[in-house]
Amino acid sequence: MLVLTRKKNQSIVINDNIEITLLDIQGDQVRIGINAPRSVSVHRKEVFEEIQAENRKAAEVGNVSLGELLKKTAKKEDNE
Repeated sequence: MLVLTRKKNQSIVINDNIEITLLDIQGDQVRIGINAPRSVSVHRKEVFEEIQAENRKAAEVGNVSLGELLKKTAKKEDNE
């Protein structure tokens, strides 16, 4: 892990196109600003971990044939 020390309003640059700026320090909290291309996903770690967990759950869904899916859809429409 690379550890850097920055003061308020100082930045670091990652990969020529991502800039992270230290905006404010209040007690034990630090506010940062992230300037990155729209194609780069930026998430808090806990949100990223939730997304990964949901993706793993979705990947575990077994194979369903189109015929079975159409039958289930037809049954729902008949019950409505």
